[in-house]
Amino acid sequence: MHIVIMGCGRVGSALAQTLEQQGHTVAVIDQDPTAFRRLGSGFGGRRVTGVGFDQDTLREAGIEEAGAFAAVSSGDNSNIIAARVAREMFGIENVAARIYDPRRAEVYQRLGIPTVATVRWTADQMLRRLLPSGAEPLWRDPTGGVQLAEVHASPKWVGHKISRLHEETGVRVAFLTRLGEAMLPTSQTVLQEGDLVHVMMRTDDVEKVETAFAEGPEGEVGH
Repeated sequence: MHIVIMGCGRVGSALAQTLEQQGHTVAVIDQDPTAFRRLGSGFGGRRVTGVGFDQDTLREAGIEEAGAFAAVSSGDNSNIIAARVAREMFGIENVAARIYDPRRAEVYQRLGIPTVATVRWTADQMLRRLLPSGAEPLWRDPTGGVQLAEVHASPKWVGHKISRLHEETGVRVAFLTRLGEAMLPTSQTVLQEGDLVHVMMRTDDVEKVETAFAEGPEGEVGH
């Protein structure tokens, strides 16, 4: 696949190098030609100097044959404008924009532009480790009706099967993080101490799910 990246900062350059190593062709756009130094001499993709939402610049980067576009410059407005141009003017379906302001990220997500809110994601991950309670959304569908969240499970759930979690809370466990490694559980997987539980659920059910995870299985005596 050919992929166009706007922004050659730390994120853009790392993304470009990773994608090229995976066998994709890559073009990187940046207004500052010195930024391309981050790509290193081994990078074989295109380096295009210009504004990432300018149609001629995008064409020079090969947007017309691209399968994906990533806007990861340091400016929220530039990123979202470029993402919309790529999608609406050139018909690119796989588009993502890096957004620093989490309030904007929510708005654009609802407009159907996948966003990565860098600062919020980092802060949320820290909070999840410092204050492990409740549910922290990691992803929402564009309508806001369904979300993926890491939910703090009471120690009372330890030793119980995933199937019981499904039955009593109505969620679907998407994956577990166990000893730092992600794993896809089956209905027979037993929860262990220290597991981080990531679930898919309806946004309207968050409060009910949090309560069920906090209280433990029905009929269980507290530790």
